This record gives sequence, structure tokens and C-alpha cells, in this order.
Amino acid sequence: MDESRQPAGAGAVLRKRVPPPALCGFLLLLALMFAVSYGVGAAYGPVAPGMHGTRTGSGGGGTVPHSDSGGMGGMSGMHG
Repeated sequence: MDESRQPAGAGAVLRKRVPPPALCGFLLLLALMFAVSYGVGAAYGPVAPGMHGTRTGSGGGGTVPHSDSGGMGGMSGMHG
């Protein structure tokens, strides 16, 4: 008899459908890193000066800076 063959049945089907442990560990690590980075970002807030959270309600009332260089300050000498 060949002992390398697995018996047919529910156990064999279940083993085929379970992802490898390394994949499960990677996905768990990915979710943990996302949760930690989200928590750190929420604790420290926006990194750019003048950034504010989104507001709901009537109108924005904010102004958007405009320049000929596409919003990149200090790039006035770079014309194509």
C-alpha cells in the first residue's frame, strides 16, 4: 500500500481549502501594521500646515491657492 496517499473524505477536502499558515500570518501582520499606522496618524493629526478635516454642512468657505506653476511654489523658472 502507498502510505503517501491521503484518505478521501471531509478531512482531505478541508485541508485543501485552508490557506497556508504563512499567508494567514502575513495577512494578520498586514492588518496589525495598518491598525497601528492608522492609530498613530489619528493621534498626531495632519502633517501639513493648514490642513483641516472634512466638514459637512453649508459651504466650504475656504480658498484654494492658485499659481501659474501648478500650485508648486518656487517653481516659477520651470516653464516648458
